[in-house]
Amino acid sequence: MDLFRGKTSDAEQQKVLSLDRGLYFINYKNADDSVSPPHVMVAPAEGHEQRMEIILHPDATEPTLWKPNSGLVVRVNTPGTLQVQVQPAKPGGSRTATVRVEQIQAGQTRATGQVNGAGLPTNVATEGLKVLGHVAGRGDIVVGPNAWIAGPAAPSRVEGMALEWPDRPASVDIRYAVRFANGQTGSGKMVPLGTYAGTRGRALPLTAVVLEMSGTDELKFVAEAGFLNAPTLRAVGKRVVLSGPTNREPLVGIRIGIERIETAEQNATPETPRKSAGSARVRVFRSQQRQASAAR
Repeated sequence: MDLFRGKTSDAEQQKVLSLDRGLYFINYKNADDSVSPPHVMVAPAEGHEQRMEIILHPDATEPTLWKPNSGLVVRVNTPGTLQVQVQPAKPGGSRTATVRVEQIQAGQTRATGQVNGAGLPTNVATEGLKVLGHVAGRGDIVVGPNAWIAGPAAPSRVEGMALEWPDRPASVDIRYAVRFANGQTGSGKMVPLGTYAGTRGRALPLTAVVLEMSGTDELKFVAEAGFLNAPTLRAVGKRVVLSGPTNREPLVGIRIGIERIETAEQNATPETPRKSAGSARVRVFRSQQRQASAAR
């Protein structure tokens, strides 16, 4: 999908990519203007300089790709954010370029899917999600995505929870709420990321958890919960509600993850953009890792 169509400000001519730990090849594939092609500048986002290093060609002095069929390598030591920016070679010149980001693994390069201007990078670091749960008799427990707090192997009352996602894309908003059987103050109130919802040390187990996500059509929650004397419940979607059969059973286990939603559009081959001098279009591609279906 084309990016930055018709936009002219410096801020609008860049694409921000969230990259997992790994090695990536930034490949400037082609440009509409072959005589005076735009140049592509690559740099870590502010504050992420220590998370990655840019490996240049021996004859290069800066992380700028001046023409098609050039490239560089980015080594990401910890998940971080990379900026890819396009600038015209001359005032009023073309800003249309195709840049492909390829992840290098185990001696081979694999295409990892498309990043488009209206959406999110394919490799959004959802493993950065952290879930805190306060469990009766055990205190606060913090786990990563898709890991149980209490749960089938060690069921116990969950009295509160909080979500953290430091590398959350700026456009994504997540809110959540917990409910109590007795209508305790705060029951059902939606709170933002990082906010603790529930109680501690008051023997007030949760009876429901609500998760909501907005700002993207490309991600979804995948969550499971166990309630006392009830089968394990699984819910998938941008808004999920987890509760027992009567809405009064205590929560005795929960795990939460975030996954990408696959669509026909994401898997489609992008159309070739029409030439337009002075337009600001960039296509950035990355390899797409196929997600397992959430349906059971």
